[in-house]
Amino acid sequence: MSNKSSIRLILALLTGIALLFTLLLGILLTDTLVNIWHNLREAPLWLQTGVATLLILFSLLSGWLVLRVLRPPKTLPGAEHQEPPDRETLEQQLQTAQDHGLDTSTAEQELHKLEERRAAGRIHVALFGDISSGKSSLIKALLPDAQVRTEVTGGTTRDIETYTWSSPAGDELVLADMPGLNEVGGKLDELAREEALRAHIVLYVVDGDLTRSQANELQALLKLKKPTLVALNKSDRYSDADLEQVRERLQQHLDGMGKAEVVPVSTGTTVTALRQLPDGSEEAVERQLPPKVDALQQALQRIIDNHADTLDSLRDSSVFVLVQRRIDEQLRIHRREEAQKIVSGYAQKAVVGAIAAMTPGTDILIQGFLGTQMIRDLSKLYDIPVRKVDVELLLELVQKQVRKHLTLVLAVAGNALKAFPGAGTVAGGVLHAIAYGFLFDALGKSLAASLESRGELHPLQVANQFEDQLGEDIKASAAHYARLAFREVTRRNDKD
Repeated sequence: MSNKSSIRLILALLTGIALLFTLLLGILLTDTLVNIWHNLREAPLWLQTGVATLLILFSLLSGWLVLRVLRPPKTLPGAEHQEPPDRETLEQQLQTAQDHGLDTSTAEQELHKLEERRAAGRIHVALFGDISSGKSSLIKALLPDAQVRTEVTGGTTRDIETYTWSSPAGDELVLADMPGLNEVGGKLDELAREEALRAHIVLYVVDGDLTRSQANELQALLKLKKPTLVALNKSDRYSDADLEQVRERLQQHLDGMGKAEVVPVSTGTTVTALRQLPDGSEEAVERQLPPKVDALQQALQRIIDNHADTLDSLRDSSVFVLVQRRIDEQLRIHRREEAQKIVSGYAQKAVVGAIAAMTPGTDILIQGFLGTQMIRDLSKLYDIPVRKVDVELLLELVQKQVRKHLTLVLAVAGNALKAFPGAGTVAGGVLHAIAYGFLFDALGKSLAASLESRGELHPLQVANQFEDQLGEDIKASAAHYARLAFREVTRRNDKD
């Protein structure tokens, strides 16, 4: 018998057993309910009412539990759809950041730029697209008098260039020509993302079906929740039927990603035709076709008219998100700098403490007061509460890693100590002092990195990072703490 036949036979037997069990359970349940019903009919009214009430409460509780399990989880703080901060919240955060000595100049500049754009009252449109998709040519078609450099070779737009355009209805628009996708590594870079956040409208230019990189970039732009248009450029290459087919296919693709409208455009192109001369011969004649951007102009105007009351608020909310990022970035920089100071301070204390004791143990253990305090100080810096059990677990895991690499740790410390002649008389204590120094350094760096990335104390991850950290810069750290230990020994000897 083949394996497949055996599997089918086993499945058939299991199915039969399951059906038989279900039948027996149903018979047992029915018999039980019938007995309960007959007993209740002869019971007093108060007992019948009580049992009925309990059954109803049990049914409601069961339904609530099922709904609770099936209900989707709440969005976590910092998730993609989190509400953007308001101006008052940002002002409070800026003040708090300034009180802590953070550099808030970039965040304040962003708010100042927003105020300037508000006062100007212009509609800002950010143009995106793959390299050589025709963004600059599209601007030139909208603004015939604008000086826009267009060349056959791709990549002429290196920086963000802005152009002012008045729509047929009299609205003043600012068009920002962004660097081509392929010029920034095939992804939406930070410069482009920030300009999209500052804009009222996003315009993405393509010249056919979306490539994978274009789809990824468009998806990132659509997540910004801005009114978005996709200009299908070079539409004069298609017949009317083919153009409509391409447009519909592109629109279907976009509908699965977010909300955007596809608008066919043509920035004008040169065609070659044959003209028959009077003598019967033919000559090639080049003819410039006029651009077709009326549909795009109308689509832009529709967005302006239909979202007149919300364009500014949508733009302001996006800029507030950008300002929030500026503040958060400065906070990350501040915390990293302070974390380095904390780690260095405790590592030095560990070295000095070991030199003072001069009684090396049988093992190097990361434990005790200094280790616990460093963990608590770093957690406090990142505003993360810690439990005693987590601290103890982390120290226990780190101890295991230290024992595992004890030979390597002491060997590296010994090699570092060789650079200081005359330390042999106190080699044991100094050796352990050096080891304590770079072990504290590795633990502190691993803990700070974990707290920043995870937003919580995760002992197992910190212990794993600690092991990796030992392998990365153990020699350089050992040399640094060897110098510190030798200076401390020399200072104590001179004092004595």
